[in-house]
Amino acid sequence: MSGPTVRGQRPGWWQDAVIYQVYPRSFADGDGDGVGDLAGLLDRLPYIASLGVDGIWMTPFQPSPQVDQGYDVSDYCAVDPLFGTMEQFDQVLEAAHALGLRIFLDVVPNHCSSEHPLFQAAVAADSGSPERAMFHFENGVDDDTPPNNWQSVFGGRAWSRVNPGSDTDKEWYLHLFSPEQPDWNWRNPAVGDYFEGVLRFWFDKGVDGLRIDVAHALFKADGLPDTASTDAVVDGLRSNPQVSDQDEVHEVYRRWRRVADSYSPTRVLVGEVNLEPHRAARYTRHDEMHQAFAFAFVKLGWDAAAWAAVGTELEAARKEHGAPLTWALENHDIVRSVTRFGGGERGTLRARAGLLAVLGLPGGAYIYQGQELNLPEAEVPLHARADPMWTRAGVSRDGARVPLPWTVAAENTYGFSPAGAADPWLPVPAAWGSRSVQMQLDDPASTLQLVTEALRVRRELIEKEILSPDDATTWHVQDNGLLLCERGDRFLLAVAMGEEPCALPQGSVVLASSPLTDAGLLPADSAVWLLREDSRT
Repeated sequence: MSGPTVRGQRPGWWQDAVIYQVYPRSFADGDGDGVGDLAGLLDRLPYIASLGVDGIWMTPFQPSPQVDQGYDVSDYCAVDPLFGTMEQFDQVLEAAHALGLRIFLDVVPNHCSSEHPLFQAAVAADSGSPERAMFHFENGVDDDTPPNNWQSVFGGRAWSRVNPGSDTDKEWYLHLFSPEQPDWNWRNPAVGDYFEGVLRFWFDKGVDGLRIDVAHALFKADGLPDTASTDAVVDGLRSNPQVSDQDEVHEVYRRWRRVADSYSPTRVLVGEVNLEPHRAARYTRHDEMHQAFAFAFVKLGWDAAAWAAVGTELEAARKEHGAPLTWALENHDIVRSVTRFGGGERGTLRARAGLLAVLGLPGGAYIYQGQELNLPEAEVPLHARADPMWTRAGVSRDGARVPLPWTVAAENTYGFSPAGAADPWLPVPAAWGSRSVQMQLDDPASTLQLVTEALRVRRELIEKEILSPDDATTWHVQDNGLLLCERGDRFLLAVAMGEEPCALPQGSVVLASSPLTDAGLLPADSAVWLLREDSRT
């Protein structure tokens, strides 16, 4: 497997870029403590480059108590010793750039850690102080009743007392996630100034872009009114409109876009905007973020009608606001697609087909580490689960976060850690050597080899201007369950989502997730790329 052809700083490169998501604590362990780290990532960068992707998105490695695996940040401009040092990060950045890979980092602007110095100062300060104005501190209805009825994503109410039992300090603080993750008060201009400093710190280092966590929830409704629903918050905060998609949030991203555009080359902003397509697309207007994940697509099951409906809705939103879409089927918060699509042999075939389908759609695409290996969701023993959603809400995301298998041999957890290492932070399933990188590199029919070939072909078609990130899409479903997505007038994606093999429309086969039948039919649970006859090259 050879490295990618570097496309330099082509203007708008992100519009059709494929980004590989690295969850550092589960990618590769370089120092043997059982937790993935920057040393492990540095050692494995050539592997990522060999896939043919354009860049890497790294989930948080900044200092954190690790209550929410790094999304509770206590210092936005440093490296947690758990993962290494700033010098090692600089080495990763330099090596990635030398390999033609861009680096995107996570920024978490909705909340921080309760151990963040500014929150600690707020707790120590008096009611009404400038320190407390950086967060949401409010008096409750009484000693036992919080300021409103908002619920936490992680279960339970979204408020905690600052000093329970105090006769003088009766304030509560807001946390849409765990109590250890207090929400910033974005109505205070000082918060905006603070985060501009965070952006400039990483951009000055040469980081190519930022993925913005919970990008739609920074502003809460003025006055913090009750929400009509008292149910637990689900589906990315949508069930509580008082904490989601407030109009004021768009000024934050206009400011951030001006900061990003002040650098040469421009830095890229990618939003985690978990909203309906027509609302999410507003965040990618020409003066806001460059991209937002197509969340309506991320959580799909294996259903042709649902894919077509969501694809049509996303296309309408793209036409309205103009930004190319950003596709994904997996991330660190979602059940892996092998399992989500039914598990076993069928789930494996479907996940393989789904990944080929995503790479055939116009715009950007994200691959979550291990997706190129077609890893299923791992069953993590109850005693080993670390996700705060499990302890508070009975939902665990740990199964998608298990360390990657690199080698066939089980010794040292299939190559995740060096010899003599501690046990991994999450247990690796037995027999994962058969799904390892080493095994799949030697198998020309493996999903790893399919992904590498798909990325090579995708890049070739883009460079020949057969494909464009601005291609319009038209979605159809045939009676036999064949999903068709026409991309422009040259390219056709077909996915057999029914029970029987399907006859293909006219066109030349470019790449298929499974071999066609002897009769030239596309097997069930398979995908294929087709070129119209007049576009053969």
